Amino acid sequence: MSQTSYLDWNNSIDILNKAYDTKLFVLIIGPKGTGKTSLVRDFAKSKNAKLESINFSLRTRESHLIGTKTLTDGTVSFDEGILIKSMREGSMLYLDEINSAEADVLLRLDEALDDRRQISLKESTGEIVKAKDDWFVIATINPLTHSGTKELPPQLLSRFPVRINLEYPPENIEIEIVKKYVSDEHELDLVQGIKLANTLRQAAAVEELFYSPSLRETIAFGKLLDKGVSPKEAAMIVFGNVYTQWGNIEYQKVSDIITSMFGN
Repeated sequence: MSQTSYLDWNNSIDILNKAYDTKLFVLIIGPKGTGKTSLVRDFAKSKNAKLESINFSLRTRESHLIGTKTLTDGTVSFDEGILIKSMREGSMLYLDEINSAEADVLLRLDEALDDRRQISLKESTGEIVKAKDDWFVIATINPLTHSGTKELPPQLLSRFPVRINLEYPPENIEIEIVKKYVSDEHELDLVQGIKLANTLRQAAAVEELFYSPSLRETIAFGKLLDKGVSPKEAAMIVFGNVYTQWGNIEYQKVSDIITSMFGN
């Protein structure tokens, strides 16, 4: 079995293993930047499985999942989409931000995910494609407070009976995650940066701020420290300046928090 680099702080890998062994599809729920994609990639690697993935948005169409007809040199053919390819191959399928998709896309997906694990290629020959026995599906959703997300239909939600809640990790775990990407020369400043990120996350959770920083941003903060940027300047660049898009009052609130934590 391949070694993984994901720091499994809430037993997610064990839950995924049990779901995989019992062929139960998994839904991972959590805000952006909590490591959902890293978890899925490392789990696929641990299983030596081919991972197919699609990131859903309002622009995702049925054709991305099922396929499209093409005309080449006068010959009409059908290029199969990622869902059909994955079912035929028995690869691991990662449906990222599934609750950003339109209703018609979710309807076709639901057809493939029921207990029969099959779908009709009505766009092509009408063939019934049945998934291989080792086909496994993991989906992720962002909370409904995130822009562009919507509530999953109950019947689709039921296709994912194993659910993992992946929140931001505790501060002592987040520092360990960040140190996988940066040096440990600035540990005290890194700890302070993570405390700042958590302060902003908590404020966003109660709608006092418009934005919640992710793990990517605490990693970026550490990388700037490694390049000799001062802690306060790095904090303003990574955590502070983004709030200007919501106006000066929002920006000033965060700027004051940064000054209180890192000094003038």
